[in-house]
Amino acid sequence: MDAWYNFKDIKNIPLFIHEVGMNIQLGGSNMKNQFIELVEKSQLRSDIPEFKAGDTIQIYYKVKEGAKERIQLFQGVCIAFSGQGLTRSFTVRKVTDGIGVERIFPLNSPLIDKLEVKAVGRVRRAKLYYLRGLSGKASRIKEIRR
Repeated sequence: MDAWYNFKDIKNIPLFIHEVGMNIQLGGSNMKNQFIELVEKSQLRSDIPEFKAGDTIQIYYKVKEGAKERIQLFQGVCIAFSGQGLTRSFTVRKVTDGIGVERIFPLNSPLIDKLEVKAVGRVRRAKLYYLRGLSGKASRIKEIRR
């Protein structure tokens, strides 16, 4: 029998779920999945602009050094997205003094202070790993003018 219960009948559930006022079907993995979805929705960031692979982006990332915290700038081309929901991340590549540097950032990380899209690139791939083998003018991405 499928029984529906209010959250006040169930013990040891975080308070924010009570505020949502949603009824969850008791029992099985369905309840667990609904809890996970509620927790993830509360953790997702809405202040990050839309961007895709091929876009040149600037990330202001909080770096903690000892007791001090500063913001480090990282600008490069987004070459890939991976994951979904709360675990979604993106890879950014930049070339500094002829050396390619790639860094993976979690999209919903609280350590990302700000993210700006500097240029929108025109690419036909979702993963731009081929850029690793290119250098100089060959590694440029055509820009879409706004």
